[in-house]
Amino acid sequence: MLLTKFVRNATALGGLAILVAGCAESKASTASPPAPIVVVATVVQRDVPLYIEALGSLDGYVNADIRARVRGILAGQSYQDGSTVKAGQLLFTIDRAEYRIAVNSARAALARAETALAHTKANLARRTNLGAAKVVSQQEVEDAEAAARDAEDQVRAAKAQLGQAELNLSYTEIRSPVGGLAGLAQVRTGNLVGQDGPTLLTTVSQVNPMRVSFPMSEGDYLKAAERLKRLDGRDLAWAEKQFVAMKTGKPESTVEGVLDLILSDGTMYPLQGLIVAVNRQVDTTTGTIQLQALFPNPDNLLRPGQYGRVRIRRTDAGANALLVPEKALLQVQGSYSLAVIGPDNKVTLRRVEVGPVAGISRIIASGVSVGERVVAEGVQKVSDGMTVSPQVLAALQTPGPAAAPPAQH
Repeated sequence: MLLTKFVRNATALGGLAILVAGCAESKASTASPPAPIVVVATVVQRDVPLYIEALGSLDGYVNADIRARVRGILAGQSYQDGSTVKAGQLLFTIDRAEYRIAVNSARAALARAETALAHTKANLARRTNLGAAKVVSQQEVEDAEAAARDAEDQVRAAKAQLGQAELNLSYTEIRSPVGGLAGLAQVRTGNLVGQDGPTLLTTVSQVNPMRVSFPMSEGDYLKAAERLKRLDGRDLAWAEKQFVAMKTGKPESTVEGVLDLILSDGTMYPLQGLIVAVNRQVDTTTGTIQLQALFPNPDNLLRPGQYGRVRIRRTDAGANALLVPEKALLQVQGSYSLAVIGPDNKVTLRRVEVGPVAGISRIIASGVSVGERVVAEGVQKVSDGMTVSPQVLAALQTPGPAAAPPAQH
């Protein structure tokens, strides 16, 4: 009897314990999850330089193909591959033997023609005197005159042949028409050149200054058209004068069309360039117009065939701009929103109007105010009205002017 009562009491107590544990688990499951931690940034206001960037291709100001203009065996190379050469410097020599023979033969032919001319002129003089005395007929006098004229033509033809022979002989010494960097030789000593046409031997490029070609969108061109009109009259002499002024920091160095060059490794080329020409038409396939600029290259760091990004300062908006990190923007069907965090740490999704990109930041035209906090990282996981736990990371703050990378369009 006592044992049965004890078992009943134990069973009741066990059931009560299970019921209490179940109630505790139910309360734990209905408790609110902790507020998610998000990285925030503050909307800042400052002056931002804005730029147009484009991919540019580098080429020598002048690229002279050095070719063999006469047929023959390449007898020698007089420069070192890849070295700097001067205008008029001897680069290659073609075997000259047959061309010397041709010159000597042409000189002999000219001497014979000149001897024949002297003889016909003397004969003409005699025939003329005899004709005046009625000793010979008028026909013989006219024949002597025709022979003299033919002899003069023969002399002129012999002189032309001699000139051609001497010109061919001069072509056996191949000199550089410009000063600059000479490329690797395409043909080596002992090879036959000029057999089927002018053989390319090497190329000499004038690399100081360098020519940089790059496209500009039609929209950007129209914005800059008034400034680009001032390019008329720009040439190499003008650019070199401006380069000196820019290096010394004189007031006359303030000119339109100054641009920077960012090399393929991300470094900024230390010298600025100048736009000197705009192409005559817009490319209908790309909607861009081609521009050319010159960059000083005193150390030959820039080489033909390189690529780099040119950067041109814009003149439009950028003063007192509101900035947020680019990653803070939420884009849906062409519209932009920001997750703005209120004083109570609640999120409000707010539509904004955006401006140009400025480095890792974006200019906001309207929709937020300076000092407001926005979600800079994790914007995809927040929703309107959600309470968050904001965490500010200095490394993700909108950078100041000194730390900002090159701004883009």
